Amino acid sequence: MQQRDKLFINGKWVAPHGNGTIDVIHSATEAVMGTIPEGSARDAEDAIQAARAAFDSWSATPPAVRAGYIAKIAEGLKARSEELAQLIAGEVGMPIKLARAIQVGGPVYNWGQAAKLLDGFRFEEEVGNSLVVREPVGVVGAITPWNYPLNQITLKVAPALAAGCTVVLKPSEVAPLNAFVLAEVIEAAGLPPGVFNLVTGYGPVVGEVLASHPEVDMVSFTGSTRAGKRVSELASQTVKRVALELGGKSASVILDDADLPSAVKGTINACFLNSGQTCSAHTRMLVPRARYDEVKAIAQKVVEGFTVGDPLQEASKLGPLISAVQKDRVTGYIRRGLEEGAELVAGGPDTPEGLDKGFFVKPTVLGNVEPRATVAQEEIFGPVLSIICYDTEEDAVRIANDSIYGLGGGVWSGDEARAIRVARRIRTGQVDINGGPFNMQAPFGGYKQSGNGREAGKYGLEEFLEYKSLQLKKPAA
Repeated sequence: MQQRDKLFINGKWVAPHGNGTIDVIHSATEAVMGTIPEGSARDAEDAIQAARAAFDSWSATPPAVRAGYIAKIAEGLKARSEELAQLIAGEVGMPIKLARAIQVGGPVYNWGQAAKLLDGFRFEEEVGNSLVVREPVGVVGAITPWNYPLNQITLKVAPALAAGCTVVLKPSEVAPLNAFVLAEVIEAAGLPPGVFNLVTGYGPVVGEVLASHPEVDMVSFTGSTRAGKRVSELASQTVKRVALELGGKSASVILDDADLPSAVKGTINACFLNSGQTCSAHTRMLVPRARYDEVKAIAQKVVEGFTVGDPLQEASKLGPLISAVQKDRVTGYIRRGLEEGAELVAGGPDTPEGLDKGFFVKPTVLGNVEPRATVAQEEIFGPVLSIICYDTEEDAVRIANDSIYGLGGGVWSGDEARAIRVARRIRTGQVDINGGPFNMQAPFGGYKQSGNGREAGKYGLEEFLEYKSLQLKKPAA
């Protein structure tokens, strides 16, 4: 069991002002796997002051020097990869094979990329008689979720540091242990005091200080749309920059000329990844009404291949959800879907056999779901797929766009040009064409209530920069 009793502020491990602690629960065993400090508003303010004091020096550090620190952090994380994979598999429930590749491999890659981006990035250019420069936005408050904990931390902290910003991080209190490992790696890399600070605690305490404090120049938040609205509301009082990556209800549109087995399997994989605890999960599968019976048969076969079990067992393909609260929420949605008339194609609300301990749910497919049904409109955040039938291509686009969200999605067609044409009409930040793989260089973020701002690649770095124009007086001709 990991017992963490200090916060990382101004380059030192310091005792919090309060005595409160938060238990971290293992998703598969329900045992306490660690404890962390319950940080207070005063702890958050100390971290903000440390970040403010460090900003002038860090922002003036040459990009090549910043890149050196960031590359060192990437190496440090890589050296602790297996420890991190085991931790996150326990915290979140992602099967260990996937945790190694996604929950740890992704962050290691993205830290490395943040360092490489600085080589050749144009921080200034001449436009007419102006010198247009890009400068760091300032002190950044980063508030991160539990579903991809280290990667969501990385997509904020690495580019913010690369841009020359200083950071106060509040990770999710549900999956925070990996953040302490990162802080140790950052300490070992020798980052100057105050440039990175870690304060754990609850959102309504620590998070609200970061969102509202006048000395924080930008808040970057990933989490629920409800909490994102609260962050925006608080941040508006000091007119700070806000980046939000929020909920999703992504549609996978399978057109009538698609390779049906590939499209159904690809959609289910995109829905069930991380037990459906993915904001961009393809949770609505739109299929031609005439092909529904074929789709249903393929889906049943695919779901049979999802072995549910202990995430630390190599054979497990689907782990538990992160918490009892999440399990109750997801099974409640499955029951609601059935009550509203959906057909149970696979799974259901009952606990999988032999898995009484841990927050396990059956991978579930609901068929003949009405487009306006609760399960077709609200984010469930579990392995629950809704099959929705459509009559025409126009109908499919309308249903796909009939959502308050706009984060991810997919289009499947035997004609790539047709798929791209349909994808252009879907109001969402990212669309996979025929199962195109995730690209960590491409911008990630949403339309509508899925948020604003973009993460990853050069787009993620630009998020933490301000423009400044220096108007130069040209000599008379």
